[in-house]
Amino acid sequence: MTKSQVNTVERDSASVVAAIESRFSCRAFLRDKPVARRDIEEILRLASRAASSTNTQPWKVYVLQGDRRDALVAQVCAAHDDALQPDASETDYRDAHDYYPEKWVSPYIDRRRQNGWSLYGHLGIGKGEKEKMHAQVQRNFGFFDAPVGLIFTIDRIMGRGSMIDYGMFLQTLMLAARALGLHTCPQAAWNNYAKIVAPFIGAGAEERLVCGMSLGYADEAAPVYTYRTPRESVESFTQWI
Repeated sequence: MTKSQVNTVERDSASVVAAIESRFSCRAFLRDKPVARRDIEEILRLASRAASSTNTQPWKVYVLQGDRRDALVAQVCAAHDDALQPDASETDYRDAHDYYPEKWVSPYIDRRRQNGWSLYGHLGIGKGEKEKMHAQVQRNFGFFDAPVGLIFTIDRIMGRGSMIDYGMFLQTLMLAARALGLHTCPQAAWNNYAKIVAPFIGAGAEERLVCGMSLGYADEAAPVYTYRTPRESVESFTQWI
């Protein structure tokens, strides 16, 4: 990159702030509005500029579109529905992955509960309405109608530090999507069906799922489009030394 190009990028700092401020976990997309392959490739190219320790770049990305996307959706939704049956087996499709803590404590469990009940409340789903809750959870496995589904994996041999690198990659990807007018939703829910997803996408035995992500154009007419999660104040998580 030339000095002139660097200066041009640095002068465009306002657009970086706009991308950060406008990013949110979008849970409704326009299914019939496709995303051009060149745009997906550009988003991934920009994401690859994320920092990683000693430049290890531990990310692996699987892009699902069209019939193959729909086939994975059908398989995972069927498995999700099976869990509701009275005679459902206790099939565990998860891989060994400590995405969440074994025991939740405050304030994290409080924020988690607040997020869930706020979303359900926004959608008019009351406590005890299990079928409606099930249907809303299942929208994860339809990529919230997004035409593009992304699945991310990492080699099992990589350490915990590489997950920090991966987080920077994912955030950069989501911000790059905003630069092109697209929205995203990062989804840990796919990890619950890793044993279905991994062989479907052709991931090797040496890989494990990190998460999934929906990518597309937001459905601004959907009620859930206006749902936003709160953030803690800077003072609550910062100490000045």
